[in-house]
Amino acid sequence: MRWPDLRSGRADRLDGTEVEITGWMAPPEVAERHGYFLLAPEPICCLACLPSDPQACIEVFARTPVPADGRPLRLIGRLIRLVDDPAGWRYQMRDARPANGASAATPVTRRELMAASAALALSVHARPASASPSGPTTVAQATVSPATRALVADTLTVDIHSHAGRIINPNAPLGGVVEPMRTGGMSVICLAMVADRPVTRTSSDGRIAAFRTPAAGELYGWSQTAFARLQILAESEKLQVVTDTASLRAARARGPSIVVAAEGADFLEGALNRVEEAYVNHRLRHLQLTHYRVNELGDIQTEAPVHGGLTDFGADVIRACNRLGDRGRRRPWHL
Repeated sequence: MRWPDLRSGRADRLDGTEVEITGWMAPPEVAERHGYFLLAPEPICCLACLPSDPQACIEVFARTPVPADGRPLRLIGRLIRLVDDPAGWRYQMRDARPANGASAATPVTRRELMAASAALALSVHARPASASPSGPTTVAQATVSPATRALVADTLTVDIHSHAGRIINPNAPLGGVVEPMRTGGMSVICLAMVADRPVTRTSSDGRIAAFRTPAAGELYGWSQTAFARLQILAESEKLQVVTDTASLRAARARGPSIVVAAEGADFLEGALNRVEEAYVNHRLRHLQLTHYRVNELGDIQTEAPVHGGLTDFGADVIRACNRLGDRGRRRPWHL
């Protein structure tokens, strides 16, 4: 079965039969195994990036837990067409297991694919890299015109949300960022640690939510490790760190660069002084106030409101960011 079959209606005729399809596991955790997950046609960095169309995903129930290794996964299982599913899914694969007992042969991660996004977002023609009568195409390559490459080479390109280099997986080896950026013509990535990661998880219906209250100091301590991991990656790959407008403008000429980012401000734990601490010690310049947990700064759209929106502390954090940004009018914040 191919992914276009889900949209064309052919998949409906396969209801109850055993099919084979290749896709990417979501969530794409490293060094973990999953008995329940979603299968997507393209790699994603987190469930927030999952396609919103239920026809573009398959809900998978595996026969035994399947290792998540960041590679495309070829699965065999019984396809079930869902009708009026309360979670909104259209298809399930039950009793799923990897074809031939292993993942697909070609290792590709989302970041390797996204490394070429600057060029792929322009005028390109996709062609399959490998296909055979016995199985679906697993990887797409892009044929990019000289004019497109010239345009990218002369443009400051920025990926505004990235978890490249496996920085959010503390047990995974760091690396693999700078060369794909060069290949794809990407000047800057906003490299984000995830502030609420220790206390959030994915439920069986694919929803990410907090499952416990963090201990005092827990998320602050986690942030120190996460920011340090990000800095180690930057140093090991010789990535330039953008800290002000001048370094942003110079990024294309200087080489692959990053903006240090935090997906959620949970690490502040109500302490306003930690905004400047992160700004100075970790070179944080891109701050997201909330993520998948209602925190001291405000509510989130995936949970019932608790604070009625932004809290007074959240407003104080924004003011602190603006004050830091006003220093010399050269240091950009993204809120």
